[in-house]
Amino acid sequence: MGTVLDTAIDLLRGRRIAVLTGAGISTDSGIPDYRGEGAPRRTPMVFDTFLSSEDARRRYWAGSHLGWRSFASVHPNDGHRALAHMEEAGLITGIATQNVDDLHERAGSANVTHVHGRLHTVSCLRCGRTFDRHRIADEIERLNPWIAMPEQVRLQPDGDVEIDASQEFEVPSCPVCGGMLKPDVVFFGETVPPQVFAEARDIIAAGDAVLVAGSSLVVNSGTRLLEVARRADVPIVIVNRGETRWDARSAVRVEGGTSETLSAIADALIAPF
Repeated sequence: MGTVLDTAIDLLRGRRIAVLTGAGISTDSGIPDYRGEGAPRRTPMVFDTFLSSEDARRRYWAGSHLGWRSFASVHPNDGHRALAHMEEAGLITGIATQNVDDLHERAGSANVTHVHGRLHTVSCLRCGRTFDRHRIADEIERLNPWIAMPEQVRLQPDGDVEIDASQEFEVPSCPVCGGMLKPDVVFFGETVPPQVFAEARDIIAAGDAVLVAGSSLVVNSGTRLLEVARRADVPIVIVNRGETRWDARSAVRVEGGTSETLSAIADALIAPF
């Protein structure tokens, strides 16, 4: 009798696979999960608070800057690389990710839609122009020459960290119009842009099977995407450490880490048999 992993591989073999990833795929790169074992308690930034409170913007930008510098130093893991190899082999329709890091792209994946946005660009809420994060980071360090990476930083999944000196922090403004800048991530209280959700939905709809990797499927955007597959009667395979909200609706759930499990799936599906 085969294992649960064997069952998952047999179900995926010969199908075009749509992929949905969550924070759990990046934990082996050193970015913590929101809800996994040992995840820190935290209060994420709310969009209305960001807009209305200068103090909140100072706290957010100070922590986000340090967190982004940490994000830039992490590397893709075997789970990211396994999906990139599967895409190269023509096995997957693309990746819809709930993560704001760029580890899928750095591993070699080309067709990636970031449902919750990306940390690596910043936009002006007044004029709409978008800037590379490196440019804004350089300006932050010019305005705040005292800022430095603390020796002990607890990185958050959205790229934020907690620091004590945020009241001294000078927030950068738009280099073009002087307006309010915001990283291109979806804050709590914001909605996923319709075009972005449509791109993710198309990835899922193009699959004959859906592979979920490293998501507890608590966030509404993920469940909305899986509803597309459920309505089409497409089988769903979940790889995650711990239970998810869609276990009962999946064809199979593999309990385990994404690095080793996705590597095993890729090896089995790509290798001749």
